[in-house]
Amino acid sequence: MDIIDAIILGIIQGLTEFLPVSSSGHLELGSAILGDTKLPEESMMFTVVLHFATALSTILVFRKDLAEIFKGLFQFKWNEETKFSIKIIISMIPAAIVGVFFNDQLEQFFGGKIVFVGCMLLLTAVLLYLADKAKNTDKPVSFGNAFLVGISQAIAILPGISRSGATISTSVLLGIDKSKAARFSFLMVVPLILGKIAKDILDGGLAYNPESFGYLSAGFIAAFVAGYFACTWMIALVRRSKLTYFSIYCAIVGLIAIVVGLYL
Repeated sequence: MDIIDAIILGIIQGLTEFLPVSSSGHLELGSAILGDTKLPEESMMFTVVLHFATALSTILVFRKDLAEIFKGLFQFKWNEETKFSIKIIISMIPAAIVGVFFNDQLEQFFGGKIVFVGCMLLLTAVLLYLADKAKNTDKPVSFGNAFLVGISQAIAILPGISRSGATISTSVLLGIDKSKAARFSFLMVVPLILGKIAKDILDGGLAYNPESFGYLSAGFIAAFVAGYFACTWMIALVRRSKLTYFSIYCAIVGLIAIVVGLYL
């Protein structure tokens, strides 16, 4: 991998982690188009680096929120910060269960199944459209809603369903304030990303070559910068009810994927 490739992949990762277009779905479509259904083993380190970069970009965007949360937690009281942290933990439960117990079954949905990806992109398009038309409220995230949003995050593991699109749409359709929905959606993924990185490290599947430092650094910087701006932009788009554009995009790409998968 050269520096240019690393930068391009970093930008794609940074954007698709937060924009509701399904990074896994686009990866599957790209692999099918290029005639490649698997990533080389040496790309695992690169993948971990990109995910770490997007996690850090999220932390930077919400640094003030996170500072308040940690400050409240160390008061050891049943305050809003403690409640929010528990809601984040609750939201992680469904995805953690799916990842631990159904990983083998999930792999069956990957590997060039572009018709399935197309159908899931259409589902994402519908969710985004409905969320965009929903009325905004001042309703906060409840404990029950946190679990329901967590279920949508678990379902979004499937290629073609956008994680941010599914979680934000679910939150908005549950009547949660759009700004609070976006904030909760992005904060709830940080522990999962860091947990996945820790698991990959502990599994011992990462191989670092000093010669790869250049492209790893380039990919990290590209993903971090793209992720920061995508996260900030997405919050503003949700607040202004501009998800319809992404709904249209997902619908078009989904239909093209279905047609290509069925007839070509």
